[in-house]
Amino acid sequence: MHYEYTTHGTCSRKINFDLDADGSVHNIVFTGGCPGNLQAIPKILEGWQADAIIEKLLGNDCGGRGTSCMDQLCRILKKSFNI
Repeated sequence: MHYEYTTHGTCSRKINFDLDADGSVHNIVFTGGCPGNLQAIPKILEGWQADAIIEKLLGNDCGGRGTSCMDQLCRILKKSFNI
C-alpha cells in the first residue's frame, strides 16, 4: 500500500513510501530537506522491515527539534503498520 505523510517539525515537507503486507518498506521519497542525506537514506532502507527501521531510528533528533526526518518516517510507519 502507498502512503503519503506531511511531516511536522522538519525541513522535509513530505514522505512517500510503499509498505508491503509483510512489513517491508519500499520506494521511500522525501520532499524537501537535506538532499544528500534524504536521497541516500532511502537507498539504505530499501526493503527493510518497518519494525527494524523503527527500532533503529525512532526518536532520532535533529538540532534539538525533538524530531527528525527519520523520526517522522518511524512515526508514520508505526501508525501505518500498527506497531
